Amino acid sequence: MSKLGDLGAKLYRGEVGYDFVGKRKIWYGISILITITAIVGLAVRGLNMGIEFEGGAVFNTPKTSVSVSKADEIAEEASGHDAIVQKLGNDTLRIQIAGVDTDKSDRIKAELAKELDINADDINADLVGPSWGEQIANKAWQGLAIFMILVVIYLAIAFEWRMAVAALIALIHDITITVGVYALVGFEVTPGTVIGLLTILGYSLYDTVVVFDSLKEQSKDLAKQTRFTYSEVANRSINSTLVRSINTTVVALLPVAGLLFIGGGFLGAGMLNDISLSLFVGLAAGAYSSIFIATPLVADLKETEPQMKALKKRVLAKRRAAAAKGESAEAATEPVGDDPQDDDSEDAAPAVVGPRSGPRSQPTRNRGRGRPSGKRR
Repeated sequence: MSKLGDLGAKLYRGEVGYDFVGKRKIWYGISILITITAIVGLAVRGLNMGIEFEGGAVFNTPKTSVSVSKADEIAEEASGHDAIVQKLGNDTLRIQIAGVDTDKSDRIKAELAKELDINADDINADLVGPSWGEQIANKAWQGLAIFMILVVIYLAIAFEWRMAVAALIALIHDITITVGVYALVGFEVTPGTVIGLLTILGYSLYDTVVVFDSLKEQSKDLAKQTRFTYSEVANRSINSTLVRSINTTVVALLPVAGLLFIGGGFLGAGMLNDISLSLFVGLAAGAYSSIFIATPLVADLKETEPQMKALKKRVLAKRRAAAAKGESAEAATEPVGDDPQDDDSEDAAPAVVGPRSGPRSQPTRNRGRGRPSGKRR
């Protein structure tokens, strides 16, 4: 077995672990800081909306040796607006200019053909109206709202409302961070970005549901024992699924990173940048929120119940009593690998911890007492 597999087995059995839930205030603080940074970046810089949302023209040129910087200068002089120029893999140029109507598009096209020394008929010009982008944005918001409602209903039915609330907060956390990164980096927001944002919701929810399922299984009849609090069981659920979450996240991030850094950075893949950045940031934020945000939030909400409060008092009282008797902390609880659902009922048979000593309590038979052979005469 590999070292990672051996570590995963130990985490699953509870032999080793990290106190994620116990240090939840640290994770909350980090998330609040990141979220505030994302919101400030969004408020100060705003989103770089593509022409699909603002309206404008897109010019696709044939193969040319003109550099991107030179083409950018030509496009801005011809249009009087800021231009976005991308060099595609086959040495063609994609020039986007916002706020352009049909008449102005024809003049810009002729000017580009003249300055780039190419035939005007070889330049493909597409006009995009802002109303089309507005429709896309509205449909995206509707889809997001419907998705959130369905997620809350499903989790409330399959698990409980506290888990639904925690998952919803984690999803909002992931979307806010992703949008904030877009604002800080300055990447253009296109329909591909919207697709990426909607896609990461499923990935984020996947890791969260895996941990919730483990927590639901381990917390059955939890109030009947006095070994573990709800927070401790929640922490064990995170540790038992930790390696699985890391593996699935890394496997998902590798191809997305290839699209972002290789396809977009070196090959000028255009719209792949928009999709891959939202996927990359969203996947990383989703893995973080499922471990550090969603499950600790469930523990906080759950331990507001009177039943869980009483359980915590019993567990702590039992441990204080054990400490007063000079027993170790482990004496008040079962070993970490044992099942926390075992009952503490008084009629349970005591375990034999050593060889039996002293006189035997079982009566012995004296067959043929007083008879030499024990046979009938």
